[in-house]
Amino acid sequence: MRKLSKFIGNSDFYKMVLMIAVPIMIQNGITNFVSLLDNIMIGQVGTEQMSGVAIVNQLIFVYNLCIFGGVSGAGIFTAQYFGQGNHEGVRQTMRFKLWMVTMITTLTAVLFLGAGTALISSYLKGEGTPESIAATLFYGEQYLKIMLLGLPAFAMVQIYSSTLRECGQTILPMKAGIVAVCVNLLFNYILIYGKFGAPALGVQGAAIATVLSRYVEMLITVIGVHRKTKEYSFVAGLYRTLKVPKDLVLKIIKKGSPLLFNETLWAAGMAMLTQCYSVRGLNVVAGLNVSNTINNVFNIVFIALGDSVAIIVGQLLGAGKMKEARDTDNKLIAFSVMCCTCVAAVMFLMAPLFPRLYKINDEARLLGKYFIMATAVFMPQNAFLHATYFTLRSGGKTIITFLFDSVFIWCVSVVIAFILSRFTALPVIAVYVLVQLGDMIKCIIGFILVKKGVWLQNIVG
Repeated sequence: MRKLSKFIGNSDFYKMVLMIAVPIMIQNGITNFVSLLDNIMIGQVGTEQMSGVAIVNQLIFVYNLCIFGGVSGAGIFTAQYFGQGNHEGVRQTMRFKLWMVTMITTLTAVLFLGAGTALISSYLKGEGTPESIAATLFYGEQYLKIMLLGLPAFAMVQIYSSTLRECGQTILPMKAGIVAVCVNLLFNYILIYGKFGAPALGVQGAAIATVLSRYVEMLITVIGVHRKTKEYSFVAGLYRTLKVPKDLVLKIIKKGSPLLFNETLWAAGMAMLTQCYSVRGLNVVAGLNVSNTINNVFNIVFIALGDSVAIIVGQLLGAGKMKEARDTDNKLIAFSVMCCTCVAAVMFLMAPLFPRLYKINDEARLLGKYFIMATAVFMPQNAFLHATYFTLRSGGKTIITFLFDSVFIWCVSVVIAFILSRFTALPVIAVYVLVQLGDMIKCIIGFILVKKGVWLQNIVG
């Protein structure tokens, strides 16, 4: 029983965790639920349209995670500065984030404008008629050009939302996210299908709706923060200067560069995995898209609990409470795995039902079902890995997280997928499962690192 008590908290512990995690779950849940509805709406238009949008969203996912990695390095310092009560330190990390996202967004826009067609085409090497491949490329190009307009708004939201979360303030990002997804859903309906006298724009309408929602979310978040400087005192005087002290820049770059490279390479690795699966045909792309959309809705649980690890444990480390940080981390990891085991069971049962919502062919629908079932089986494993990753990151162990995450995906996961998809006749579902099984190696490494306590350090003391 004593051993079990290490992993089970009291009611006050779970209230504290849920106060942070639930608003993140609600925001991410609504966002992903509307993405799901968005995806279904596009899926009602046609398989080529849905596949074109899915490919572009995979590319934009790489950008999104680059932004996430860019702000996460500074975010380690934000959480610990806030734990110290150092508001000027929080302001300086926000300024650093502003410079970082500006650079990433500019480079991404240049890349997508210059090589967007080639990037989309790399997913169209599998089986399929020339007509369906050409149509998928055409719709993907249409979608990408409009989505580029929303990148600056997304970047600004991440600066503010990440800082608020690192300071334990999760309500405003949640409210902004709720309004944004409602705008997205409304304009999806109007512009995809041409309702209320608007033209039926298909994939272009979906892109316009998404861009509009990005700017709505940005305005609500930024204005909401600056209107309440007493509540969010760390933003008072934020733009009096954009200078960041040189010693802090060097510290953030030292700790944050591995995170930026990690998120970039990890996202690129995920895109490469999809490309490996896609050589088995366009139906695989459609089936994966169906699966990934519902997966994103269910994944909000372990994502929000992972964020809670970064926030709660990061603040305890900044305050120098090492013993409490270890105890809290054990309970958070156990809670995350337990919750996700229950969620996975529900997801597994829903697997045969969800693909029926799409107007796609039977093979794509069947593949979607099996991808969902496979992902559900491995969800508890992914919950453990996610919580372990954020534990190591909260203590500034970014080199380790770089090796643990992105180096692993390229050296193990991508290698498995590449070899099996191109040089064997294994069904694509079997390839997918074997790639997931490879992550058991990460589980063992993560368990050892967390248990040894290599992450127990205050980096702002």
